[in-house]
Amino acid sequence: MKQFEIWWANLPAPAGRRPVLLLSRDDAYQYLSKFVVAEITTTIRSIPVEVPLGRQEGLRQRCVANFDNIRTIARPCLEIRAGALTPARHAEAKRALGYALAWDELIDVR
Repeated sequence: MKQFEIWWANLPAPAGRRPVLLLSRDDAYQYLSKFVVAEITTTIRSIPVEVPLGRQEGLRQRCVANFDNIRTIARPCLEIRAGALTPARHAEAKRALGYALAWDELIDVR
């Protein structure tokens, strides 16, 4: 497991089974039992807190990682790796998190 990978997860209702974008730092996956993720949804609103995703990232259809829906999930919730953001797109995720938390320092990240 690594930061910016996409995994299928079984989340509590009402979210259910859905892909999530891993946000915790890489070394956290070696020893933590819970991780920070952004939920991925097919509801696309084209707002700054969303990162567009699709086949290139290992998903079947167009969708977004919605950074208004960040949560901590337990390791057993994660089922199978679907794909990942390319390194060139990591800044998009940081920017979306910046908008979601109103952290200007992340909004201007390059």
